[in-house]
Amino acid sequence: MIYLFCGDDTKRKYLSYENFLKFYSGELEVFLIGKNNFDKMQLESFYSGSGLFFKKCVVALTNTFENEENMNFILDNLGSLANSENIFIILEDQLDKTVLDDFKKARAEINIFEQSKMKKEKYDNFLLANTFGARSKFMLWFHFREAVDRGVVMEELIGVLFWKAKDMLLNRNYGKFKKEEIENFATKISYILPEARKKGEDAETAFEKFLLEAF
Repeated sequence: MIYLFCGDDTKRKYLSYENFLKFYSGELEVFLIGKNNFDKMQLESFYSGSGLFFKKCVVALTNTFENEENMNFILDNLGSLANSENIFIILEDQLDKTVLDDFKKARAEINIFEQSKMKKEKYDNFLLANTFGARSKFMLWFHFREAVDRGVVMEELIGVLFWKAKDMLLNRNYGKFKKEEIENFATKISYILPEARKKGEDAETAFEKFLLEAF
């Protein structure tokens, strides 16, 4: 079965996606595949049969359509995904009618989340990064809440903070931190969402707690 979550209303889309994923995470093995670790052979193994250590699993693919070759591979194999015993969850931005029609033909459950015409101004994620660099706990929390309220997804915020930590290490510009503190931050931040999902925790709450305890 295929479940598609798409559209430009990122906050409602990710909330629905997270809740749906949380529903299955307690009873089935969940595999997360993103644009940076997409592998055709791995996906083929998921839709062609069960694994060695599980009979049925959930495969969540996020933003893989940003790569045209990967998108075409998935679209070409929608029939196989639909007929598989495993569950496939696909999370993407806005998709054109042709692509949506392909999902309809594959009998996918389609969930479209569109913003109202009064779109909010895009949030500058680097405000969060710069606040981290200044080691201001309150302002870090403030900008985190503002970004979330503007609809910025957790993956984006984690990405910009990871980049900031790596940039500080690369340029040996540690600011008000010790080198070891930044290294520890960079190591831990990439595991927040996978660990939260594994434990059945709310991703936003887990990330917020991590930031408040970061320093």
